[in-house]
Amino acid sequence: MYRTLALGLMLAAVALAQGYRTGELVEDFSLRSTSGKTVSLASLGDVRGAIVVFTCNHCPYAKKYEDRIIALHDDYAPEGYPVVAINPNDPSQVPEDSFENMVKRAKEKNYPFEYLFDETQEVARRFGATRTPHVFLLQRESDGKFRVAYIGAIDDSPDDPKAVEQEYVRNAISALQTGSKVDPSFTKAVGCTIKWRKK
Repeated sequence: MYRTLALGLMLAAVALAQGYRTGELVEDFSLRSTSGKTVSLASLGDVRGAIVVFTCNHCPYAKKYEDRIIALHDDYAPEGYPVVAINPNDPSQVPEDSFENMVKRAKEKNYPFEYLFDETQEVARRFGATRTPHVFLLQRESDGKFRVAYIGAIDDSPDDPKAVEQEYVRNAISALQTGSKVDPSFTKAVGCTIKWRKK
């Protein structure tokens, strides 16, 4: 009996460490935004899904993808798929990623989306985010819950937007809109590693 319980706990811990997989339901979260609001998935209102992007201020890859993330929101928020950007980094390691600097960055770039601070890093751990940027495309179910439809990179060309051949997030949204299978539903995120708090 104890062996079974220990095995169950171990598997649960492994699953938590790995984060969400495609097809799994997402637990809602509530985080502070640079807009001054507290934002949750439920607070997004009548949406069809959400493009959750773990990103930050300082990472060169996050900066390279910044305009593409803005474009995703501009193109898909009107169709029910807004971007929700989340900074999971520990600002004691990277001061540029402090909440105050997030507010500055959001104003400088005139972010049209919510930019949230995952101060405890619990949301990033729950999702299984490892890089910035790291995308989790969510599809809203009829009961209002959100399910993971795609995990990974925004596209296949971090360095040069003109060299993109596979627009993973855009293709995934198109598949959801037409009721087709999302393929691929998982790609490797390319970016800086998340700066976790030191225990």
